[in-house]
Amino acid sequence: MTGRDIAYRRFRFPADRDVGLADGLTAGPTGLALDGAPGRLTHTDPHSGTTAEYAAGSWTSPVTPLGFAAVELVPSWTAHTPAGCWLRVELRGWAGDAASTGWYELGNWAADDSTVHRASVPGQADDRARVAADTLRVTGATVTGWQVRVTLLRRLDAADGPALRTIGVVASTDPPGVGQRAGARTDAGAGGARGRVLDVPRYAQRLHATGETRWGGGGDSWCSPTCVSMVLDFWGAGPTPDRYAWVTPPGPRPRVVHAARHCFDHAYAGAGNWPFNTAYAATHGVDAFVTRLRSLAEAELFVAAGIPLIVSAAFTAGQVPGLDYDTRGHLIVLVGFTADGDPVLNDPYAPDDERVRRTVPRAPFERAWQVGSGGIAYVLRPESTPLPPPPAQANW
Repeated sequence: MTGRDIAYRRFRFPADRDVGLADGLTAGPTGLALDGAPGRLTHTDPHSGTTAEYAAGSWTSPVTPLGFAAVELVPSWTAHTPAGCWLRVELRGWAGDAASTGWYELGNWAADDSTVHRASVPGQADDRARVAADTLRVTGATVTGWQVRVTLLRRLDAADGPALRTIGVVASTDPPGVGQRAGARTDAGAGGARGRVLDVPRYAQRLHATGETRWGGGGDSWCSPTCVSMVLDFWGAGPTPDRYAWVTPPGPRPRVVHAARHCFDHAYAGAGNWPFNTAYAATHGVDAFVTRLRSLAEAELFVAAGIPLIVSAAFTAGQVPGLDYDTRGHLIVLVGFTADGDPVLNDPYAPDDERVRRTVPRAPFERAWQVGSGGIAYVLRPESTPLPPPPAQANW
């Protein structure tokens, strides 16, 4: 599965303080923050009905050209949103020297759920594009570039203000689909990860199946926050006990309940919104973003660098030997590779922690990942752990 166009671009603040257009924001040591003369915005939370007035400021990126016509764009961000603060992310497409779509909202986000209900924005569709929760899907427009706009909001009585640290977008063409036979071998070993398995702790989401059922129905649907919890604890960056002391009764692993609550999207009623999960991870001091990879050969580069990946796959029972269940979209931690190049997984959809670790055949798993989600991956790592060098068409 090669030759697919994927491009990722990220803006970091305050390093990128002189790019884009800031209105009511200024760059400080923690990122872009509201300045002394912000505007005002009145917002009604559609999930609670509460109306409040906010100080507001926005940053609009320059147009980022792609060099190809994209069909999907996925944003991700890291930010500081203390109590009373939140942010809104919007995207639009460009072609040549003009916007080719209008602006679409890709999420209203806060680190906690005491100010606004963290949510994607359903019902956005026209003859040019549509929003599918965390993804802008191009339908009738030509999009050869993109522009992102982030609005920071602070309730007037809030003690502290928000700050935007990073904002990035991954743009891509469609995955090849049927271009790979299920039994075909793919390039293994180029990334230097053969025989390397990272010591990521094993957490089973199904331990929570009969406990807390808020935030998406409970353990059977908590693959994404369970994976994020595994990787945060791998880095020693998971939440401290005081942050999940509210989980009563504590159940088998309260940190997973904490993650599910703080990744939860109130619009589609699930904890699997991709950028909400990476934004949650970043509140624990790690760098985090969503991208797409073209192959397991690219994934090997991350494992070789000591970085586990969280990947999204879709398959039916028997399609990937060793994964004997059906899923239309499931998050799994890629922790390593065998000496022969087969992926080693921490699959949270297991009845207990002992059975989370699974080794599966390379080719059918790669196909389930690439076709199922277009190669979506969460990258979580401390800034002190370097990313591998990106390819010429950079997708990280």
